[in-house]
Amino acid sequence: MESVLELEDISKDYPAHRAVNAVSLDVGRGEFFSLLGPSGCGKTTTLRMVAGFEDPTTGQIRLNGAGIEHLKPYQRNVSTVFQNYALFPHLTVQQNIEFGLRRRAENHIDQRVRQVLELVQLTGKESRYPSQLSGGERQRVALARSLVLEPDVLLLDEPLSALDPNLRKQVRAELKNIQRQTGITFLFVTHDQEEALSLSDRLGVMSGGELQQVGTPEDLYLRPRTRFVASFLGLVNWIDGVGVRPEATRVTKGPAETGARSMPARVVQSTFLGNCVHVEARMDAGPTVVAEVSRLGESFSEGETVDVWWQPDDELTFE
Repeated sequence: MESVLELEDISKDYPAHRAVNAVSLDVGRGEFFSLLGPSGCGKTTTLRMVAGFEDPTTGQIRLNGAGIEHLKPYQRNVSTVFQNYALFPHLTVQQNIEFGLRRRAENHIDQRVRQVLELVQLTGKESRYPSQLSGGERQRVALARSLVLEPDVLLLDEPLSALDPNLRKQVRAELKNIQRQTGITFLFVTHDQEEALSLSDRLGVMSGGELQQVGTPEDLYLRPRTRFVASFLGLVNWIDGVGVRPEATRVTKGPAETGARSMPARVVQSTFLGNCVHVEARMDAGPTVVAEVSRLGESFSEGETVDVWWQPDDELTFE
């Protein structure tokens, strides 16, 4: 895949700490790439260095093969969608979206704004002000304002965090569809594992200013290289030094399958979650684990004796 954005040994030092430490990364043209990690891991600082809002202490940033560290934010063909949207409250939807185009003195502004309004499903709301829009609509305006500039890379800093959970899922699906339709490279920063896994072509997990692992969602979830990556991407049962995901952990009243690793346990509780049931069981010689089982299968009661088992192929192991 052709690289559109390259980071080479990027670091960022502040007086009291190093926020980003020797991060190297290639983002492919047309890719939806996410940086995932907890608060303070360096993901937003990395995004801000690409945008030009922060200067790297060391390292290089290349866009289409050319170094851009020396360029002002407005001189880089990247655009940012901020967490708080940063819309102009005194401008209409139309005026917010066309603002960057008019500063550039671009041609065919009205036509381009109409096209992007249709893309983000805001046609007919051109004359409204941000205060007259829902949270999801304001998010779409912020997205449209960046898309209309046709950047090489669109930078998104936790753009869905202000939305309620149901709307967040809806807009998330729309965001993926918009990225596919436009073909613009998205660099998306989030602390939400489900967002990163569902949206990304590839993602990178950060911790303590360092890039822990880069790969497809499937690679990172099923083949994490560190305990941190494994745990950050979802719940893990740690049993005798190996990890087993709850969906790969089985709990039965009868014997385990042939070839499985099995331990006797006692049910602590069952939690109904709608689409599945989480059965928490304490092993006779080991930790308490959680098994994700079908709500259509057998039920388990507190104090009941069971077998907890899993297949060796489902174990997460680390060097």
